[in-house]
Amino acid sequence: MKALVYEGIETLAIRDVPDPVPGDGEHLIKVEAVGICGSDMHAYLGHDARRPAPLILGHEAAGVIVGGPRDGARVTVNPLAACWTCPACQSQRENLCPNRQIISMPPREGAFAQYIAMPGRNLVDVPDDVPLNIAALAEPLAVSWHTVKLALAALHPAMEKRALVIGGGAIGLAAALALRAMDITDITIAEPNAARRAFLQDQCGETAVEAATGEYPVVIDAVGYAATRAIASARALPGGVIGHVGLGDDAGGLDVRRMTLQEITFIGTYTYSAQDFRDAAQAIFDGRLGPLDWTENRPLDDGPQAFADLRAGRVAAPKIVLDPWA
Repeated sequence: MKALVYEGIETLAIRDVPDPVPGDGEHLIKVEAVGICGSDMHAYLGHDARRPAPLILGHEAAGVIVGGPRDGARVTVNPLAACWTCPACQSQRENLCPNRQIISMPPREGAFAQYIAMPGRNLVDVPDDVPLNIAALAEPLAVSWHTVKLALAALHPAMEKRALVIGGGAIGLAAALALRAMDITDITIAEPNAARRAFLQDQCGETAVEAATGEYPVVIDAVGYAATRAIASARALPGGVIGHVGLGDDAGGLDVRRMTLQEITFIGTYTYSAQDFRDAAQAIFDGRLGPLDWTENRPLDDGPQAFADLRAGRVAAPKIVLDPWA
């Protein structure tokens, strides 16, 4: 099969690789759409030791089951495979499973390829009227759904229902959509890239600013660098909540003294539970997250250029989705 292979820092190539062989309980899936995630970009830049070259990246996938009793079923893929037996899994917190695996990290190759193999319990059926390039957004939307759910659960009921989202990429925009689906309507996105900010305003109808001012009961850091954590800890209202989902770097930024004196809650969030993934997918299918027409679609063969364009800040759309068969 054809695959986009990460071969080293800022080096990607289209290669012929062996087709995956499904194991027990797994299905072979023809990948019809796969999104480029910020974590793929981190690996591309050599910033993620969990993703050593050579490796097929990509974990935001949707496609069609090939062969077996479910042949032809349209599915979106939860890329996180858990053990289902540990205390975390038994409490429906599969994202904290100590034995978790995710495609695009060894030992599981990713979805920038024509086929992948995944366990049946990781697949969510997609209605016929939902395009697969939109169904592939279930994964990034589930990430933000999980973050917003935890942040709102920690918010004191006396606090105002307002939110700041730091970062207007796919996770930041998805956080705004999840907030709105959970009845928070006063949302501001801080996005320094002018082209992306204009896209958020003109194409997505979001309130987007270059730099946030004021204070907010809920702050979602969808970037995760020291600079954005500094913004988050400065912009959270006393008694407010910071939901931290970005994985830009691992140190610095937080004003711990202010957060302590003002009782600001900080929640680190990672991926999603299986239920969060199903809930986010259902919200897509029900239209509760809007038209989701903010992707840029390209063929897999354009993958190296797509990464280069993202690296150079030339992409206004929050998400590029690749088609391995185009």
